[in-house]
Amino acid sequence: MSITAQAVKELRVKTGAGMMDCKSALVEAEGDEEKAIAILRKKGLSQAAKRSSREANEGLVEPYIHTGAKLGVLVELNCETDFVARTDEFKELARNIAMHIAATSPLAVSREDIPADVIEKEKEIFRGQMEAGGQKKPPEIMEKIISGKLDKFFEENCVLEQPFVKDPDQTVGDLVKALSGKLGENIVLNRFSRIKVGE
Repeated sequence: MSITAQAVKELRVKTGAGMMDCKSALVEAEGDEEKAIAILRKKGLSQAAKRSSREANEGLVEPYIHTGAKLGVLVELNCETDFVARTDEFKELARNIAMHIAATSPLAVSREDIPADVIEKEKEIFRGQMEAGGQKKPPEIMEKIISGKLDKFFEENCVLEQPFVKDPDQTVGDLVKALSGKLGENIVLNRFSRIKVGE
């Protein structure tokens, strides 16, 4: 199968990946653009995982004030070099994350950041809900159900696990890993603060 230069160009525009990466992904996907995009995303994510151990001491603090000035968010997004921190793509990611946080009001960056007492409280709520619903299950089954409910809780309350508001097919963590793969640096969402008038 021959891959046209136009197909490679279109895939490059959509993904931001290099020309040769786009061509090899299209060859592997037998010309199917959607499959090629999935292949490029997987490669970017696997490379990002290798980078995650490197120090990310540069970056920026991105402010976002929602229309009406009643809600504001500050996000600290880190990377390895000042050069990457100044790129438009890095700044856009920081802004998108800040807007996402304004819309979703998460509790933490990742599940590791949720305090143990909050997790225990959620477990107790889940147990209470099942008992109130008359569900009598063996303890090991109850623990599996609670574990599944906790995963859902983390997905709803941890920024990196939340579906991105502008594209729910991707999580915020996927966006961070994709840009990390594209720019070749470890990118870390370090922290955020969300302030709403009256809260």
